[in-house]
Amino acid sequence: MAFYYSRRKLKPREEEESGELNIIPYLDILMNLILFMLLSINGLAAFGIVNVSAPSYGGPSTSVAPQENPEQPRLVLSVLISKQGHFINSENAILGQQEGVPTVPLGADGVYDYASLNAQMVKIKSAFPTETKVIIGADPEIPYDALIQTMDAVRETRERPHRELFPDVTLGAL
Repeated sequence: MAFYYSRRKLKPREEEESGELNIIPYLDILMNLILFMLLSINGLAAFGIVNVSAPSYGGPSTSVAPQENPEQPRLVLSVLISKQGHFINSENAILGQQEGVPTVPLGADGVYDYASLNAQMVKIKSAFPTETKVIIGADPEIPYDALIQTMDAVRETRERPHRELFPDVTLGAL
């Protein structure tokens, strides 16, 4: 009876590598990316800041100051942006010609007329010089650019020197 060695037995067995996974380069790249994103977000955030207040729900807070002159009527001004134009509302009335017709309709070319809106805000500010608050609401289909330009038209006059009109803007929902 012949005895044969199997090839498996003749070949020296290599020691299996049970090394650890080196994740240090991965962590270095990850830390660099995190630092880059934090620094770039911090620098870019200053360019896109628009100061607005979110609408508050519930009763009035205790920090609300009482009205200085009770004889002067209170103005709760709101500007609504629709596909037809800008509707300017006060507390109890629509400041426009007819019901359902915007106060500042779209221009002839179908774009919003921000100069007319600004002129209307100047008229309202001359009637209520102490008022600083306005509520702006928009249809969901309105572009973001129209909302920002409406805020600009409501906050200050267009002619130089710029004068503040209604700087305290609150965004509302329709």
